[in-house]
Amino acid sequence: MLPNDNQQELFFQLALNFVKDVGPITGRALLARFENAENIFKASSKELISVDGMGLSRISAIKDVEVFKKAEKEFEFCEKEKISIVTLKGAHYPKRFLNCEDAPLLFFYKGNANLNVSKVISIIGTRKNTDYGDRCCETLLADLNGTKDLLVISGLALGIDTLAHKYSLKNGLPTVGVLGHSLDTIYPSTNIHLAREMLEKGGALLSEFPSGTKPDKQNFPVRNRIVAGISDVTVVVESDRKGGAIITAYIAHSYGREIAAFPGRIFDSKSDGTNHLILKNIAALITNADELLDLMNWKERDTKKRSLQSKLFEDLLPEEIPLFEFLKQKDTIHIDELLMASGYSNSQLASILLQMEMKGLIKALPGKNYRLN
Repeated sequence: MLPNDNQQELFFQLALNFVKDVGPITGRALLARFENAENIFKASSKELISVDGMGLSRISAIKDVEVFKKAEKEFEFCEKEKISIVTLKGAHYPKRFLNCEDAPLLFFYKGNANLNVSKVISIIGTRKNTDYGDRCCETLLADLNGTKDLLVISGLALGIDTLAHKYSLKNGLPTVGVLGHSLDTIYPSTNIHLAREMLEKGGALLSEFPSGTKPDKQNFPVRNRIVAGISDVTVVVESDRKGGAIITAYIAHSYGREIAAFPGRIFDSKSDGTNHLILKNIAALITNADELLDLMNWKERDTKKRSLQSKLFEDLLPEEIPLFEFLKQKDTIHIDELLMASGYSNSQLASILLQMEMKGLIKALPGKNYRLN
């Protein structure tokens, strides 16, 4: 049974998702050319071939009626299980995804969490965490308790992912699990009760995989790009250098998102990955929630301090004035941007920034960023 008229475009979007070899990038190009999914299926082969990335095999796949049979079956499954289908042009599609060219054309969603709140963080790490990783996770989320409009994302895997969800719930923070399989199962099975509690307490489960998709190894790197793209900042708690969390961090970096990491002992393999991210300036070093909020400029600014800045302006040294003006224009500025804008040498800039910090005019943030105090 086909969906009714007001769901027709949603059905065609679902069918497009089943077309072989048409992924997010080609799918976006098709939607940009034909405006909606229904028009893609109505287009002639000549019209389709004009779109970048389209070839004869993909055109043949679009013309295959099997995609409609699969879409109908999936549509009925989602209706039965009360699973939402969130599409690229839908009202609930995450706005942060719009800047990621390989973000999914649609995904399956169960729950009530708002993916477009003002603050979204991903917390990730090794499946074999140590007690140190557990404590970092617990303390971070306890200290984030009470932060307005905050959503916590993770992957519902064993280890740090599980702890991120568990401690979020403990502290009254909504949390979303991004799965590497379909929503008709929970993996690992030990997290079934955790997933249920997440849904009951305002969280959600998210997957781009249709029903019947097993938690196969190749699905998890695909899942990781969603974890990276849906968030403002990715926090890596503990990870080996070659762990999936490191892949996620590099994906987030490629999207231009912030990365933060907890440092660890140099002889501890579970901190080798986080230490490496910090060393390579991929991640900002954090040790607590306050530093994370500072990094993201999510702390309430004191208006009294702003008036103090104005009074101190009269006492600025000539070399400090241009830096003060640059910093007034943005909430945070990286030292490299200040270096280019000011024309100072590295040593000159470092010296001036230090004296401004000692005066209480500016604050040094993780990742070599600065802001007015």
